[in-house]
Amino acid sequence: MKAINNISVLGLGTLGAQIALQAASKGFTVTGYDPVKNSLKNYLAKIPNPQNNKTNKILFDVSSWFPAIKKIKVLDSLAEAVKQADLIVEAVPEDLEVKLKTWREIDAFAPSHSILSTNSSSMPVSKLENVTSRPEMCLNIHVYQLVFGHTMADIMGGTRTAPEVLEAGRQFARALGLVPLTVNKELLGFCFNRVWRAIKRESLYMWAEGFVDHQDIDRAYMIFNGTSWGPFALMDAVGLDVVWDIEMVYYNESENTLDHPPQALKEKIEAGELGVKSGKGFYTYPNPAFSSLDFLKP
Repeated sequence: MKAINNISVLGLGTLGAQIALQAASKGFTVTGYDPVKNSLKNYLAKIPNPQNNKTNKILFDVSSWFPAIKKIKVLDSLAEAVKQADLIVEAVPEDLEVKLKTWREIDAFAPSHSILSTNSSSMPVSKLENVTSRPEMCLNIHVYQLVFGHTMADIMGGTRTAPEVLEAGRQFARALGLVPLTVNKELLGFCFNRVWRAIKRESLYMWAEGFVDHQDIDRAYMIFNGTSWGPFALMDAVGLDVVWDIEMVYYNESENTLDHPPQALKEKIEAGELGVKSGKGFYTYPNPAFSSLDFLKP
């Protein structure tokens, strides 16, 4: 199998941008594509540079990302972005039809040796592999929120993924400075994301039904786990529209009404309250209440 040197990241939103920046900072040759102009630059502009801003607590040292952006070649077409890729990381919205369309294009334009991966937060690659001519070269590589210090990645194969492709995925994660979490059998939500999903679902239910204010849920989580964020702060970082789409993947799989995200979340999305990227979600940015020293005071 060819060594992984050239990485192509398709979709330069929150997670795609982090993967591209981390890969470039670790010496990989990185190309990217996103139909939204300047997605990568716009994402990086929202992250405080620790070298310039000593007041914001950053759990993951992103200093290397600022010079690394100059090394990433963002191209105007998917075909151009993947034509020399050893590994392709698809990070488009959590919509099956969008992903299937993207994977058909990837398979058509990528070299025969390219490994195809999805950074989906919930979908198994088995839902995508059949639109390619290389199911043995397909896998899940789900990277978590690096800016929160979540230096790990789920690695999971599809129905025909070759063992050496899974190993290549694990080695890529390690090369990024991440702990690979191997999922031995296909599972919706993978490893920790399935655990996190249970916390997220219960938190949304408690808030939407008016049992507990979202800030107190975050306070409890922060105190209990010693973190500087809680479930609602993390959902804001992910994007509430993305959270909705992920929850709908679980609902569509189970058809259990308990898995359907609450209407109150949909109302926030329709009001344009998407989280960090829109300036308002459960909190208001750039100075959310949970970042204040008073947030956890008795």
